[in-house]
Formats: sequence, C-alpha cells, structure tokens
Amino acid sequence: MTGFGKIECELADKTIYIAIRSINSKQLDAVFRLPAAYRDYESDLRAELIKVAQRGKIDVLISYTVAAENMSSNINSDVIVAYFNELKSIAGKMGIDANSPEILKAVLSLPGVFDADKNTENKEEKENVLNCFREALAKFNLYREEEGKALIADILNHVENIEKLLSQIEPFEKERINQIKIRIENLFNEFIPTAQIDKNRFEQEMIYYLEKLDITEEKVRLKQHCNYFRETVTEENPGRKTGFICQEMGREINTLGSKANDVNIQRFVIQMKDELEKIKEQILNIL
Repeated sequence: MTGFGKIECELADKTIYIAIRSINSKQLDAVFRLPAAYRDYESDLRAELIKVAQRGKIDVLISYTVAAENMSSNINSDVIVAYFNELKSIAGKMGIDANSPEILKAVLSLPGVFDADKNTENKEEKENVLNCFREALAKFNLYREEEGKALIADILNHVENIEKLLSQIEPFEKERINQIKIRIENLFNEFIPTAQIDKNRFEQEMIYYLEKLDITEEKVRLKQHCNYFRETVTEENPGRKTGFICQEMGREINTLGSKANDVNIQRFVIQMKDELEKIKEQILNIL
C-alpha cells in the first residue's frame, strides 16, 4: 500500500532528515539511502521497518546537516571545494544562481564531506537516529492506515454496486422464462404436428430444460460471497482471503452470464464484472 512519512529531528549538534515512501509490491523490498556515517545502522533500521511493514517497495532516505560550530574538526575542505565548484558549474549551465546558499547546504549533505564523525560512532548517536526513524515510521504507518480506510470504503462501494446490479436482474427473470417457453413451443409447432406431441413428456422436458437455466442458486451464492467479503475485508491481513472470495464471486457472475439467455441480464452481468475487476485491482493494495 502507498505510504509516506517524513520527519526532521533537531539534535544538539545536527539536524536529521528522514523520509519513508512506499508503493504496492507483493514482497518487501526496502532500499535505504544513508549517509556514510550511518551505513552501519542499516540492519537495525531494517529491523524497525519490518515491525510495521510486511510487504511493499519502500524507499528510505536519511540525511543530516551539522551545526556550524561542530564542523571545524571534521571537515574535509578539499572535498567540499571540489563539490562546491562542480555544483556551481552545473548551476550556471542550468541558469540557477551559482551563489545561492542552497548549493553549500547541498554540498554539506554529500558523502565524504566530513571525516568519520566520532559522535556518530557512539551508542547515543545510534539511538538518536533509531528514535527519529521510529517517529518517521509512526507517521508512515498512520498515513497507510488513513489510506487503507479510504481504500476499504471504495472497495465496499463496489461490492454494494454488485449487489444492486444483482437485484436489478430479478424483473427480467420471469419475462426471460416466458420468452424461452414461447420460443421452444414455436419450434416444436413448426417442425412437428401438434397431434404427435406428447404433452406430458413435452412439459417434463420443458421443466428440465428451464431448471438448467434457473439462476436462483447463483444469485444466492453471489449474495453470500458479497456478505462474506464485507466481513473479511475488515479482518487483520485480509488481502489473500479476499482474493479467493473474488474468485468465487467471479465464478458465480460468469455462470449468471452463461445461463442468462437474455440481453438485459447480460448487460447487468457485464457491469458486475466491471465492478469486480475494480475490486481485484484495489485488493492488491491490501495486506
């Protein structure tokens, strides 16, 4: 499911920026983009991420800027000058103000600008980063929960549409049966003299044939599947189960269409299939 969480943490000697973005994916695929000083933290950060995300393509970006008074002892001057000159050259080519303070700010976030900061090697620094990350994860998860509520509301709306379409079939059922009976009787009368027709046998065969075209069971089962879907989608991790229910709903809708023998009913069947496809697309975003 899509998600987003962003946070800015002010520490004593620096400001940490964390952004977490995700899109739907069947597996958990997390990419961490970290400054050199935090690369050893990735396993701990990943462990925190797994606690709230079971799947999805997730992009984690962490950067920081150091307060001016803490820069002097750790600055790689040659690296900064090289970065700064290169960015000024690029800015000039793009028509951007080469003297903009944003260029220096960008330089300071690039790898290699600072020596391995002693502060980043201690446990306190690591815990600060992890705490900031947990706050970003909380925002990320809240975003996904809100997104999930809207998603489920949309899915249930499509389920309700299927039920409405199903109820609209009923007025055409009786007329459909009458038309089929008339068509069969006319065919018999056209090719077989009336006197030669065994009326009892004819009625028996007619009943047998019409029973094969009866769609009552399919309607009942489809209604039950809709109710079961509505109950299941609010459970924890309903994604796979709702996928199976969709398969059963599709089977009943297809059977309705194959038995219909009526253009009006077929129209409703096509609309139900369209609603079901929208549900299938949406449940891919549900765990």
